Amino acid sequence: MIEKTRPNVLLIQSDQHCAAVTGCYGDPLVRTPNLDRLAARGVVMDSAYCASPICVPSRSSLLTGRFPFENRVWTNMHVLDSAIPTLAHAMGAAGYRPVQVGRMHFNGPDQLHGYAERYVGDHGPNYCGGSPLDYGPLDGTAGPRRVSLRKSGHGQSAYEVHDEHVIRSAVDLIDGIGSRNRAGEQAEPFSLSLGLMLPHQPYVARRQDYDLYRGAVPMPSRPEPFGEALHPYLRWWREQCGIVDVTRDEVLRARTAYWALVTRMDAMIGEVLDALERNGLSGNTLVGYTSDHGDLVGEHGLWWKQTFYEESVRVPMVLSWPGVLPQGSRCGRVVSHVDFNATILDAIDAPALPRSRGRSFLRLLQEPGSIPWDDSAFSEYCTDSSSEALVGGLRAPMPDAGLHGWRHRMLRRGDWKLVYYRGMVPQLFNLKEDPGELDDLASDPGYRGIRNELTLDVLEEWDPEAVALEMAAIQRDQQVLEPWARNVHPPDLYRWSLRPEMNYLDPGGDCGH
Repeated sequence: MIEKTRPNVLLIQSDQHCAAVTGCYGDPLVRTPNLDRLAARGVVMDSAYCASPICVPSRSSLLTGRFPFENRVWTNMHVLDSAIPTLAHAMGAAGYRPVQVGRMHFNGPDQLHGYAERYVGDHGPNYCGGSPLDYGPLDGTAGPRRVSLRKSGHGQSAYEVHDEHVIRSAVDLIDGIGSRNRAGEQAEPFSLSLGLMLPHQPYVARRQDYDLYRGAVPMPSRPEPFGEALHPYLRWWREQCGIVDVTRDEVLRARTAYWALVTRMDAMIGEVLDALERNGLSGNTLVGYTSDHGDLVGEHGLWWKQTFYEESVRVPMVLSWPGVLPQGSRCGRVVSHVDFNATILDAIDAPALPRSRGRSFLRLLQEPGSIPWDDSAFSEYCTDSSSEALVGGLRAPMPDAGLHGWRHRMLRRGDWKLVYYRGMVPQLFNLKEDPGELDDLASDPGYRGIRNELTLDVLEEWDPEAVALEMAAIQRDQQVLEPWARNVHPPDLYRWSLRPEMNYLDPGGDCGH
């Protein structure tokens, strides 16, 4: 066992970064020199998964180490209970003073959840029902709607402006730490967590970044035409989002902008890594990078997240700790965000969260094969009648689900992935033989045994009917809380001001290549 020293901690979480669109994950086109240098100094997790392929549930699980059904957080409207101890609480208990800069994406009066300080808040209201956003000419493009593909290209998204503020604040904090160190002040190890918006849609990037990829980004490698062969949920989803048939120009514009946004995000991360180095802090800093979920960017005929295909549910995860973790290595074991939580706490000798589902993989990285490991990860996606299941306010019939929402749960175990849909046929893939998830084996009698085994595991402690009842109760509570926020206007203590003029498409920026 390699002896650990008490490190600084820098955790970076982006929003909607598809792991496959990263140089260190094998993309030969995208320019991500800073994530690649982080990978060269540390370990790349090749099979890391989010606990939910949507923002708030995913972020809540990473913070608490609990699954969404244990947090009672399934949609972007739900509120994480302040009584649940978090990664930040545990870091504080270990003697750190955890600081958050940028995106957290939590609802309700608790906008810290254990962080001692927070800078550059979220762009949205702190309360469901709070003052709405005005995206100006990019209105509607931040959600799962066809308009995000139509209004794509080069210009500017307010999310990029937000992240520039986050990076400036983070660099100032790191420079301040370095200055105090040089002045001889005794400094405790720091804990700094950064929340970025990129590369989340709008699929709009500044021209200089967009031009890096103009005409170079290929069409999706796994297109799936719309038709009866699609899983019924995926067919319904494509219909409601307006992506039954997307034009070639829309696909290429949106994908080009996405690759450009990943590169811009990488450049911002590079500024923070550079600040660590020039202040002499990189040698004893544990750096962890991940994203809350991925983006399908047109694969399987799908966009955004909200499904369990690899592009959506598998996340980038890179950890670097000089002298403690091996450099330039990879780990293919199946892990999840709840394990990331447990690993960070183990690394800094912080108390484990009492009801965390996370398993520390620190020793697994230091001494491969030294500990047994169950290659399993769960993820869930559940909706109610007020959430994204009803895209754009449409109340279209859901097959076998009425208007009460979806309850989906995924299990990745070893080479297998099962996607359970309450009331519908599941999906079953062997990722070793079929990494593109093109051959659904769920209805093949030859695989009935593995399908039944994985289904039992999915349902062992997760009851879709109980989830539905709990979500309905939360929705009734929201029917009071949301109009309260609209009428009372509680103060947004941690909110970054998004202005409509920050969003625009250049002239000709939405008219193809």
